[in-house]
Amino acid sequence: MNTDPAPALAPVPAPVPAPADRRVIVALDFDERRAAEALVERLGDACGFYKIGLELLTCAGPGLARDLVGRGHEVFLDLKLFEIPNSVAGAVRAAGALGASMVTVHAMGGTGIMSAAVEAAREFPRLRVLALTVVTSMTGSDLADIGVDAGTEEQVLRLARLAAGAGCDGVVASPREAAMVRELLGPDRLVVTPGVALEPEGSAGSGGTAGSGGAAGFGGAAGFGGAAGSGGAAGGHARAGTPRAAFAAGASHVVVGRSVSRAADPVAALRRVVRAAR
Repeated sequence: MNTDPAPALAPVPAPVPAPADRRVIVALDFDERRAAEALVERLGDACGFYKIGLELLTCAGPGLARDLVGRGHEVFLDLKLFEIPNSVAGAVRAAGALGASMVTVHAMGGTGIMSAAVEAAREFPRLRVLALTVVTSMTGSDLADIGVDAGTEEQVLRLARLAAGAGCDGVVASPREAAMVRELLGPDRLVVTPGVALEPEGSAGSGGTAGSGGAAGFGGAAGFGGAAGSGGAAGGHARAGTPRAAFAAGASHVVVGRSVSRAADPVAALRRVVRAAR
């Protein structure tokens, strides 16, 4: 009778999570650090890129951005810098020192501000300077209020052209302008689209093509013609759209907020956004 002990079974290796799709940026639009960290923990390996805006940066300080970078995440510091060029350059250098991957400046500040940001970013090879064209909450009437005699699309294109001339790595524009901006800037520059929200499960845009208005989904529930998902008009974004429509129109990245952060299952919601990217 063989009394030798049975050979030990080799441990089963833990499954390796799929790398996060870093074209999808989750906005940490919270008013306290604990809430932001809770979402980061819940999303785990499903997300690799986070946006920190003015509210969270003001209440939590720069430490959160530094910590996220230290844990292997990319950070988009959405600062919307609009100051004298020296101040803008200093803020961009501070963003680079934190390890940020993206930082925003206001294109409406002109070539001087954008050029100063681009020059300051040269010290940090991984830092990309994005020019904010027209804030996604603004409409043509808002532009008229400040003396801009142009519609939103015309103004976005004007500022995107100015940003390219200043050497910016890309622009921020709404999903509705992504196609025309991509055509203007060509394939290499970044087109980052906030104002993105998931369409309801089972709607025409949750699978298949990106809406009834062609590849980019212009018009129709899946594209830009109606409420953009669970956030209604996307939480204050007047020019909103869906992830699928934004990517189809040429966006390099989408920024998604409440559709993920306020979802009952944030991981499942994020996976739906990622599927749209593919």
